[in-house]
Amino acid sequence: MCRLFGFRSVITSQVHRSLVSADNALMHQSEAHPDGWGVAYYVDGYPHVVKSVSRAVSDTLFRRVSGIVSSETVLAHLRRATVGELSIINSHPFQYGNWIFGHNGQIPNFDEYRDALLEKVSPKFRRFILGDTDSEVLFYLLISNMARYFDVNRKGTDLEDVIDAVRTTVDDVHEVVGMECYDVLEGQEEEDDEKFYLTFVITNGHMMLAHHGGKPLYYSTYKTQCPERDACPSFSQACEAATQSGFVNHFIVSSEPLHGENVWLQLEPREVAGVDWRMRLEAPDRDAKVATVGAAE
Repeated sequence: MCRLFGFRSVITSQVHRSLVSADNALMHQSEAHPDGWGVAYYVDGYPHVVKSVSRAVSDTLFRRVSGIVSSETVLAHLRRATVGELSIINSHPFQYGNWIFGHNGQIPNFDEYRDALLEKVSPKFRRFILGDTDSEVLFYLLISNMARYFDVNRKGTDLEDVIDAVRTTVDDVHEVVGMECYDVLEGQEEEDDEKFYLTFVITNGHMMLAHHGGKPLYYSTYKTQCPERDACPSFSQACEAATQSGFVNHFIVSSEPLHGENVWLQLEPREVAGVDWRMRLEAPDRDAKVATVGAAE
């Protein structure tokens, strides 16, 4: 299916290594996910979204964008199409205002459920759906549910409210489809067009939240040793160890662990992980599994 990468930091940082130069960078993952790419990043609090239907590994624009992106918040997506034709409109990430969303998954037999799902989307937001993917409908259903909990244009969003909206949205889709999305893809098992996955990441530039909906998802908040520890003005103990205060200096989420110094923890189905606008971490209250690079398929 697809691949996701999200980054949130207390300082403006480049993500060229994660997107291009690392051995397991997103660009190399596009060999198996060839149906377009998108990169969203924030400048002075406003999102910029660049998308293409080309394969990232052979697209000079992907290299150029990845080379110039320097931001506190980045969300990138590689597409392997299951629903909807190849077009810019159907490429991720999707945007509404400051909200950016990327989905790794599918709603099986989507045409059968599309109208029922659209009925659950607020008319205020339904009119902005331009493509024909399940992912875009899922995004605007989530925006609709968030709007029930808070003003979606307010910057200081409580992460708990977003989590509540995510749970409501997943329940809404389960109700329509009549099955749950937690039939996890394991190991080398072939992806099945009849299986149901709702793994996604959403951000407004200030907070970021990831939901494990059946497709693998990993997150990292610290490194074994930060290469910038002697030069970075924001360096702290939280950069090289699990947080003791509940606050972190960076949060990264990815469909696959990436090469480098980051320590990757594996989410389980139904779990969420994210940070709010203060960089307060929300993560599973359990002993998370430390993942090795190359663990995801």
